[in-house]
Amino acid sequence: MQDLKAERVHELGNKVVYQIYVRSFNDSNGDGIGDLRGITQRLDYLAGLGVDYLWLTPFFKSPQRDNGYDVADYRSVEPMFGTMEDFDELSREAAARGIGIMLDMVFNHTSTEHEWFQRALAGDPKYLAYYKFVDAAPDATAENPGEPPTNWVSKFGGNAWRYVPSLNKWYLHLFDPTQADLDWDNPEVRAELEDVVRFWKGKGVSGFRFDVVNLISKPATWENDYEGDGRRFYTDGPHIHEYLQELVREGGIDGMVTVGEMSSTSIDNCIRYSNPECHELGMAFSFHHLKVDYDHGEKWALAPVDLAELRRLFKVWQEDMTAGGGWNALFWSNHDQPRPNSRFGDVDNHWYETTTALAACTHLMRGTPYIYQGEELGMTNPGFTSIDQYRDVESINYYRILQEQGKTPEEAFHIVAERSRDDSRTPVQWTAGPNAGFTTGTPWIGVADNYRTINAEAEVADPHSPYAFYKRLIELRRAEPVIAEGGVEFVEADPLTESEGVISYLRTLGDTRLLVAVNLTGHDAEPFEAQVAEGAELLIGNYDDAPHTDKGRLALRPYEVVALIRR
Repeated sequence: MQDLKAERVHELGNKVVYQIYVRSFNDSNGDGIGDLRGITQRLDYLAGLGVDYLWLTPFFKSPQRDNGYDVADYRSVEPMFGTMEDFDELSREAAARGIGIMLDMVFNHTSTEHEWFQRALAGDPKYLAYYKFVDAAPDATAENPGEPPTNWVSKFGGNAWRYVPSLNKWYLHLFDPTQADLDWDNPEVRAELEDVVRFWKGKGVSGFRFDVVNLISKPATWENDYEGDGRRFYTDGPHIHEYLQELVREGGIDGMVTVGEMSSTSIDNCIRYSNPECHELGMAFSFHHLKVDYDHGEKWALAPVDLAELRRLFKVWQEDMTAGGGWNALFWSNHDQPRPNSRFGDVDNHWYETTTALAACTHLMRGTPYIYQGEELGMTNPGFTSIDQYRDVESINYYRILQEQGKTPEEAFHIVAERSRDDSRTPVQWTAGPNAGFTTGTPWIGVADNYRTINAEAEVADPHSPYAFYKRLIELRRAEPVIAEGGVEFVEADPLTESEGVISYLRTLGDTRLLVAVNLTGHDAEPFEAQVAEGAELLIGNYDDAPHTDKGRLALRPYEVVALIRR
């Protein structure tokens, strides 16, 4: 079994995944929406960066209520994104450059426009059993449906149940009402989804990302949650490991590059999800470190970033996952998160340092790094000034909900501007030309004003750009086995614990030791013991000169990162 773990570490440790939010990546036909051919046009850029896999957000047929995460047909391409021939071309051209395609499978729910749900609405017993339908009271009416089965709250706001008068039933939707939760307890549902995986594997797909997959197993009985929003009843549910093992086995994807998005999960479960001995997934996304600026755990309540808690969470997830044989997906950003440099740094005064410090902080950890499109360019939150500029259903819902809770329109907008998923969904900034080179038409969502200075055309040619820094990080992961495969231990020795905002850890492999130290504040950090003896060399840093040292102690400047290696 140890060989199996070592093989998995070797396979995943030197890989880097690049996430493409298809709608916003590159538009090939001038309709203002990114598409599959647009990705093909930019493959040389991605190959130049050095990434191994492209994770594509859903491009399947969809009414786009949740920008593609409401799938109406798992085996077809939404026309706004292109055709199946376009996908086949993208797959071939990516493979020719040594890049694999990873698809995003939304298996917790389907669109209510999916044929399965439409047949359920027509009363077909087979398809009613595909979803979580619950009978309403006999005297329920459209005007007075009574109480829903539980008081659970949808992740997009409001109750998580929707009443269907024609059936006199409620159906569960943990997300938007147009996203009906599938019933994974039904073996026919599991067989359908396993066949979807086999279909795309047969088309040459080499990896899969499974959306909110740890929510698929629901409890056997429905209970109200008087302590929270209901998530404790369905997160990492009773049959989750059994169902994942079946999906992987019957889908024929054991050993492939796979990752699960694990909402509100635990380390113990993520060890099981990603330990190769369990034959579930290759790695796991967890999000605890992206809640360190939530006030009392509430996404739509702002609080200063708790850097001590961020450091603690990184330490626990790195060290405990390693000890248990699990594997982390390393990331700051994705299509659901604000831009990390705007969120955790100072883009007004330390844009380059902030962007590169955050990159090195996670890229040099143990796990597989993920780059979200534009992150390698240092793209920032767009700085929208009106709710009319937003397109995201969650953001628009919460702009209303926050006002219903007593916020002024200005207060509600400020919160949305800090938290919106659309912060990361603005078009990739390719050039300083019109619409940042994303489209010749009108973009589906506005472009950030700073595209004239932050863009790929300028940065690829600049050796002192975030792009160049990211490229170097990718090269180091392949060149230095200690990064790809080494152990990890966080530095806690005094006085580091007194150095506010410093995250530091040691990577070790054989006699090689790599110290990574990151200052995530806008001021100088207190000097601390460097932990790497004489003879260490600077592997990478984000200041032009060498780090400041004094009698073996290391002092970090604002948003400075250093990696010191001793072989």
